Amino acid sequence: MASFVVSLWQSIFEPGTTPQLLIATHLSFTALIATLIWLIYATNGNIHFYILLTIASLLWITVIWFIQELKSVQLKSNEELGIPNINTNTDDEKKPEATTTARKSTNGKTKSRKV
Repeated sequence: MASFVVSLWQSIFEPGTTPQLLIATHLSFTALIATLIWLIYATNGNIHFYILLTIASLLWITVIWFIQELKSVQLKSNEELGIPNINTNTDDEKKPEATTTARKSTNGKTKSRKV
């Protein structure tokens, strides 16, 4: 179980879908549908829970469809798309130096400070 959770956490940072993510998605929707069915039974058929069950079922179907579409499309990396790799933390860049500005105080004296 711990390895599943670790691999699920790592799959969040990978493009596309992974088997762990699919399992977690289907388990979550199964638990939601089961809870709504139980609430329909416990409330003697409250219409609100029927509507929520319909919405949850349609959402699950839509998520399944979207996952199938992701599988059919080949994902490309940034290099393949021609997007340059922007690395702003290089050591050879010069940092701006502090500049000294002068300002006049209320008593007529000039004060300087580093900005």
